[in-house]
Formats: sequence, C-alpha cells, structure tokens
Amino acid sequence: MTDNNNTKPFYNLSIPSDWEVVELGKIGEFKNGINKDKEEFGHGFPLVGLMDVFDIPKVNNGEFSLVNSTKNERQDFDLRKGDVLFVRSSVKPVGVGLTTLICEDIPDATFSGFLIRFRANGKLDFEFKAHCFFERNFRQSLLNKSTISANTNINQVALKSLQIPIPPLPEQVCIAQLLSTWDNAITKVQAILAQKELRKKWLMQNLLTGKKRLKSNGKFIINNGKFIKIKIGDIATVFSGGTPLRSNQEFYKGDIPWIKSGEINDFEIFDTEEKITEEALKLSSTKKVNKDTILIALYGATAGVVGITRVEAAINQAVLAVIPNESEVDKMYLLRCLQFHLPKAVENLVQGGQPNLSGGIILNYQFPIINSLSEQTAIAQILQAADKEIQLLKTKTEKLREQKKGLMQVLLTGKKRLKIIK
Repeated sequence: MTDNNNTKPFYNLSIPSDWEVVELGKIGEFKNGINKDKEEFGHGFPLVGLMDVFDIPKVNNGEFSLVNSTKNERQDFDLRKGDVLFVRSSVKPVGVGLTTLICEDIPDATFSGFLIRFRANGKLDFEFKAHCFFERNFRQSLLNKSTISANTNINQVALKSLQIPIPPLPEQVCIAQLLSTWDNAITKVQAILAQKELRKKWLMQNLLTGKKRLKSNGKFIINNGKFIKIKIGDIATVFSGGTPLRSNQEFYKGDIPWIKSGEINDFEIFDTEEKITEEALKLSSTKKVNKDTILIALYGATAGVVGITRVEAAINQAVLAVIPNESEVDKMYLLRCLQFHLPKAVENLVQGGQPNLSGGIILNYQFPIINSLSEQTAIAQILQAADKEIQLLKTKTEKLREQKKGLMQVLLTGKKRLKIIK
C-alpha cells in the first residue's frame, strides 16, 4: 500500500488523477421496485423484500416471500448477477441508501417497492460494487440528498446525481479482494457467534428447567436440590419509580442515568441518553437503584423484558426494580430465570391490548427454581461464562468492522494505493 501524491479535488479530499469521478446516472440505470395490493402477496413468485437485504451486503438465491407477478413484471423487475439494490425508504436515516449486491441470477424474482435497482454498464467490477457505496463521503452525499417525512427516503433523481470515484479496473479488483478478506473474517466470527448463542439458549432451556442437571465427580453439585415453584413475592421485594416534572428542565441536566422501559432492550445497562439531577430525585417519585439491580420493563413493546443495571441509576414508573432475598436465592440465578421465563409469560399475565404489567402482577408471578443456593450459583456462573464468550466475539466482530471502515476510507478515495502486480 502506498501514499498517493498525484491527486485532484474530490469530496474536499483528493483522489488520484488516473481515477474517474462520475455520476451514477452515467454508468448505469435505476428502477424502482414493484408495488402490489396486499391480496397479491403470499402466493406466486419470489419477491426480494426490504428485510431480505437490509444491512446485508450480499444476497444469493434463496427463500423469499411471494408475490403474484405477471410475466411482463418478472421481465421488468428481474434481478441478475451484479445488480445492486438501494434501500429507498427507511425508518432510521442511517438505513436509507444502504446497498446489497445480487451475487447470482434469481429466476422469476421481482423486488419490492421499498428498493431501487441499479444495473451498472460495466464500469464497476462485480466485487467492487459490494464495497464502493459504503465509503463515508458517498454515504454522506446520499444522506444529504435524502428527504424526511414519516420515513427517510431517496429517489432515482438523487441517486443518479451522486458522484463516485472509480479506480482503473485492475485496482478495483485488488481493492475488492482486500476488503473481501475482512468480510470473510467477519463472516467466520459471526458463524462462531451464532453457534455460541445457540449453545447459550440450549443451556438456559435445559439448566433453568431441570432437563439437565450439573454434576461434579459423578454426583450432583448440591444435595440433590429439587425444582420447586415460587412467587417472586416469596423471595424478593419490588418497587418502581417515577418521572420528574418536565416543566423543570433543570431536572434533566444532571449525571444520574435515568432508566425507562426502552433502555431495557439491552440486557446490561451501562448508560442512558437522559440523565437527571439529585434534586430531581428528591423532588419527584423517581427512585434510585444500586449497581447490579435486576430491572423489569412494565409497559409497551418491551413489557416483560428483563435487564440489569451496571451503574447506579434512577428508574421511572415503567420500570420495576427486583431486590432478591439473597439468603434464599442467588441474584444472578434469579436474573437468568426471569430473563428466560418472564417474556414468554407476558401474554398470559395481561389480557388483551398492549401489555402493561404492574408490581402486583410481578409479585404474584410464579415460576420454577432449583431450591439449592450452591446449584443456583453454579448455573449462574455457567451462563455468565457463556455471555462472556459471546461478548468477546461481538467485540471482535466490531473491531473487524471498524478496521474495514478505515480501509474503505483510504482505499476508496485513493488516499492509499495498492500495488498492482501484473
């Protein structure tokens, strides 16, 4: 890899003088996807939809949803090897314009109206197309040209006007090969991660229900502990918090993380977007919780989801703190039991509508536990070890992605050049 010194302006950076800077509309054609009435879906021919490609850089032929398309539609909205699909509309701005490379012909398929097909005219190497549209400056230009209504959208006119730097074809091939090396490494780590996550699921399903028991030197770890059903109220106390007055904006300029039900999307909570002051705690019904407190989301989409705060924080009325009697139950074991059992039980605990739980419902919720503290602790330690393995793999994946982003930024702008071996 070498530094580039022979350059001309582009995106306020510099690209090599032997590269081209062209508008996408001059090196290919765009087409919006197919739109159909809802009764036309669920039968017919393959339809590549938004969820088949969103944040997925490459797609092969596979299992897709179905749409009742005509022969002419299958010809007009076909998908061939080398096509690129742009996300036309996304709830989150960062999702709009993400691309997917079609890696093989998909017979009889059409593509969704939430997508735009780009069919290049040969200027771009096949593998290069999987990477070039993710370069930071290109992405920023695309986002600048998008429009925001209920969703963030991009259209053909805007896409056609976007400029992209194109290296000579041999250099495109070399860049794509190098970046694909990182993709392959990420794919391998993700495959191991998926195996570890399945293993953890198996461990929880078996250890937390008694289908499998832990042994040590051929004997059960603890005095042949038995599974019994208990209520949360038998082994723990619970309380929820409140919300400081919104009219007093000074309350929201503190440094105490304020946990609402949405934050419990994450199993472990280390920080929150909103923070409150000590004064807000004193003058409102919000409650402070210690580090490593078990929390349950009570309302809305996350109702029944269980997490643990890794920092001292405050909670609002949509979050329930669970404080176990640790002479009767291991806290981390209780956390795992609730994490496993409670989300599946929410529909039975609340009848009709969007689920809203309460402290009373949770106190009376009944579930099985092993009645041996030492076996509880051993189970919790095994699941914690599984979590650590998973977190290490997630961290490794993220590091590889960051490395690839750095490479893209220098290789796709020509800041660094690859030596082409002929």
